[in-house]
Amino acid sequence: MPYRQHSDYLHQLYLNNDLAEGRYQVDGQSVSLADIRVPVFALGTLRNTVSSWQSVYKIMQLSQSEATFCLTSGGHNVGVVNPPGVGGKGGKGGKSNYQLATRQADDPAVEADRWLVTVPQHQGSWWPALNDWLQHQSSQRIDRPPWATRRRAIRRLKMRLALMCWFTDKQRLYDS
Repeated sequence: MPYRQHSDYLHQLYLNNDLAEGRYQVDGQSVSLADIRVPVFALGTLRNTVSSWQSVYKIMQLSQSEATFCLTSGGHNVGVVNPPGVGGKGGKGGKSNYQLATRQADDPAVEADRWLVTVPQHQGSWWPALNDWLQHQSSQRIDRPPWATRRRAIRRLKMRLALMCWFTDKQRLYDS
């Protein structure tokens, strides 16, 4: 992330809390979490030193759409990465666990501390639960169109990466 973008991100979203307060601007328009009309899947980590899970949980109170909150054990990195597998931290029998509950659209959210003690824990990684949620939100699978070949996808990805690198270099010059 370029310096200026990272600085704006930290100031506007962390220090000023502009998104939660309805002051965050995108193309000159204020963005409000209350305007979200699609289902939300929010993830918090129990021992996060960057964003406390209680702060992340506030999406449940700020959005009126259907919202699923997942609280995973671990911290800022391990709690998110925590891959599924046999044994180890993310597998069954491992040390990882998560809690997951969905609030229906327009239903009131329970307080964070009450949520923590009432929602059951599940052993293992939270990733399979996200996969289930995504499948529930998705329409049926369709075959890839004939023009969407692997070679073409790789070529387009390389072009996008090249553009991102070019933009990042330009941004770096702009920020200097």
